[in-house]
Amino acid sequence: MTKQFDFIVIGAGIAGASVAAHLAEQATVAIVEMEERPGYHTTGRSAAAYEPNYGPKPILAFARASGAFFNAPPSGFADAPLLTKRISLMLVPASQGDNAEMFLSDASSVEEILTNDIKKLWPILRDGYAKRGFVDHSTGDLDVDLIHRGYLKLFKARGGTLLLNAPAQTISRHGSLWRVQTPQSELTTKNIVNAAGAWGDHVAKLAGVKPVGLIPKRRSIGVIPIDGYADFMAWPFVVDAAETWYCKPQSGKMIVSSADETPVEPHDAYADDMAIATGIERLMEASTLEINRLEHSWGGLRTFSPDGSPAIGFDPHTEGFFWLVGQGGYGILSAPALSRTAAAMAMHKPLPEDVLEAGLNMADILPDRFYT
Repeated sequence: MTKQFDFIVIGAGIAGASVAAHLAEQATVAIVEMEERPGYHTTGRSAAAYEPNYGPKPILAFARASGAFFNAPPSGFADAPLLTKRISLMLVPASQGDNAEMFLSDASSVEEILTNDIKKLWPILRDGYAKRGFVDHSTGDLDVDLIHRGYLKLFKARGGTLLLNAPAQTISRHGSLWRVQTPQSELTTKNIVNAAGAWGDHVAKLAGVKPVGLIPKRRSIGVIPIDGYADFMAWPFVVDAAETWYCKPQSGKMIVSSADETPVEPHDAYADDMAIATGIERLMEASTLEINRLEHSWGGLRTFSPDGSPAIGFDPHTEGFFWLVGQGGYGILSAPALSRTAAAMAMHKPLPEDVLEAGLNMADILPDRFYT
């Protein structure tokens, strides 16, 4: 039996789950997800940091407008805090002065501190490494699983239908309706929301829609033990100005990455050993740590549009096909505001005022820019 919905959202990661939760408040919505659990490829492999001063301009607007939600979510959304405060520290070696200036041109809530004060925050700083340092007090750790589950819970409470192990095998147009065939069922809708992440262009091709040119990039993260520092879990998130490495205490260990962005085909990403070794080497150059053991590692996909900003909005040439892709690894920290904006666009409603006030320029996110 064919089931009809106002919207079919393809992908149950944070983008799909959050926009579907908002759409379901006023419409009938189904999410179809190819994996056996939501958020398997990207959402579940996030570094879990709230950094409202990093990313392209649209992401800055979405992230800053999401801060209020993370600090005070709606009643019943979650049974624990979504955001735990953690200072972020940016180290500026002598060769990265220009990178620091570029970052500071768009940054807010950031202040410069002296080298001695850096050591109070991060006692393992190696002498001579950092010529300057900046701290951001607006940052913190996000509970990714709690946020994702909160949106899925809200979606189901509003009558949404979640189908797992349900890849879209065919997507075809029949009159004014789209028909989506999964292994379990056939669904129809007037509107498809393409929130398929790294597989976004593949979904577009299935629907006969021109791809926007998404570029999935692998990010590798290693987990190392920290011995001899009882208070290291209170250390900041640390990154260099050129973003060639970062580290952060997490779950009693330290995660470290070379911030690698290796273009790959959409797949079940795995960590690259050389990328992790590079991240560890750079951390040791910046610190007095001697790291000789890697406890765990994982890889994730961060999917970018050709210009690095997300593609959000109806396809300019195909009726009822809505793009929600290309968040570039910033999907979690931008989700509350981005999903409200996308849902308003999909429902032809006024855009959220707080997001516009945070600096969003619609021309920076519409998919039209890739077809001119």
